[in-house]
Amino acid sequence: MMAGEDKFKQFDFHLRSLSSSARDSNFVTDPASDPSLLNSVKSLCDLCRSEKSEDLIARVYPHLNRIFQRCLSSISQSQTSNGLLLLAILQFFLDFGDVVLHDADPNLRTFFKSCLSREFADPVVAEATLDFLNANKKKFSSSFPTLLPQFFPLLLKLIAWNGEKLEKAFRRVFPGLISQGSFLPLFPSIIDLPILVVALEKVEKSSGSLVGSSIASIQKSSAPEMLLALMDEAYTGSTIGDGGADSESEDSSTMAVADPFFLELLKDENDGLAERHWASPAVAAAIQSAVSTSMSDRLKQALRITPRLLDMYTAIAIREVNDSLICALVPLLMARYSNLFPEKLFLYEVQKRILELMLAGFNRSPSFIALLKKPIVDRLGEAYDSPSKTELALQLCWAIGEHGGGGEAHKDAARELFESLELLLYENLSSSRVRLRESALGSDSAKSRKSSQSRLLCFVVTAIAKLATYHRELLPRARVSLTKVARSRISDARVWKRARDYLGLMNEPAICLSILGPCESPSKGIQKLGTVNWSEGGTKMISHLPFYLLGAQEGPPHDFSLMDVLPGS
Repeated sequence: MMAGEDKFKQFDFHLRSLSSSARDSNFVTDPASDPSLLNSVKSLCDLCRSEKSEDLIARVYPHLNRIFQRCLSSISQSQTSNGLLLLAILQFFLDFGDVVLHDADPNLRTFFKSCLSREFADPVVAEATLDFLNANKKKFSSSFPTLLPQFFPLLLKLIAWNGEKLEKAFRRVFPGLISQGSFLPLFPSIIDLPILVVALEKVEKSSGSLVGSSIASIQKSSAPEMLLALMDEAYTGSTIGDGGADSESEDSSTMAVADPFFLELLKDENDGLAERHWASPAVAAAIQSAVSTSMSDRLKQALRITPRLLDMYTAIAIREVNDSLICALVPLLMARYSNLFPEKLFLYEVQKRILELMLAGFNRSPSFIALLKKPIVDRLGEAYDSPSKTELALQLCWAIGEHGGGGEAHKDAARELFESLELLLYENLSSSRVRLRESALGSDSAKSRKSSQSRLLCFVVTAIAKLATYHRELLPRARVSLTKVARSRISDARVWKRARDYLGLMNEPAICLSILGPCESPSKGIQKLGTVNWSEGGTKMISHLPFYLLGAQEGPPHDFSLMDVLPGS
């Protein structure tokens, strides 16, 4: 039956060990307490794999199936880790499930729900889980494609708690977390990774070690109290968490998990895109405490990991996700741009990536600008609520102008966006007088506000000119707007000079189209007359170049070459 007598004896020994553990009453309540059991399971898996004998596999399978079920039934009372043993048995199910006609899907889901939810904070189990997932990536993608997307919140807990030492392994698993059902809810979960660390550390501080405790059970037990609190807030106007002095205590275990935002963060399964309660006083207090005191090493690692995960998310989104999901993601990007963990470098890194993803979505499908007209207009109206909202409005102005408000087929949306730009322009022209007087008094904050306002106005003026160039029926209104700016010498000189230059360009339609007109459409390969495709510069004659580009050159026209205009390589 086997290659040698030694292998036969080895197989027989380990099989007897399994059989004893499967039926011995000493291990009924805690099978993992037998230290030799894990070694026997791994040895039998290796022997079955090397011998490729269906008879051996069939003899081992019943014992492993019983041990797996006993581990799960006793896991809440177990004093030892079950993770490594269950992973070894799961590997047998995946390797030989076709031979014994065993569907491993229920076992995998039960492992995540019952075991990993309790042992994600154990670094040994966490590393073994990632190794298991990476070793079986092809099997998961082909046979269990919905499993990892369903449990991505639990896997994010794993990397949030264990940090950078497991990042490399987690990044290999990460693409498997993305599916149509998880793509949207995964984005806020990624950018809230530092806040997840804060929530987990708060639970640990108030409730003890996370290893062996089920946060999911805490969530379930607190759900009725949360429902009553939400009803109380809706009907009486009281705030959740106002239940007296004790409710705000730092040591209160209910405070750690009863807040709706923390409940959302600490879940194990993907249940769709949920509202994140940023206005909650408990969330604000927890984040402020984390920022104002010395940050833990775990939190610092999460702040570094998040931008790198966001890079992977962006690459997958642009390469593999359909237009419908990208369009649905853009409002979420805009909503979360200003609602991030308030650490300076983290804000810079994440906000930069959010803008890149948003603009890449617009570039991929300019019609998104017309389809998302309402949230875009809302963001333009919030341009001066905060510096971050000003930057977001500025980038939206650029996108509106660059993509013609959604394209030629969306003239009504382009007109409404044009009106919003006009309103933003006129509001700022009136307020710029006040800002100019404030900055004259020497206030640094006033000068900063004036500079920010001038930068936004430059983008608004450019967007108005570009939109009118794309939709020529808007030209009369654009001339009126730009004329008002050009004559308003109270605002920053950069603003009225730019408006004056655009008015001059509008008197020369061909040149205006070349400078302000739409770019070449990458999807349709269309290029408007009067524009220059710089990638073809090496094959063009000087006569193909708009004369304004040569205005600063010296000498007669025949002395010019493309190298005078194009930067050197």
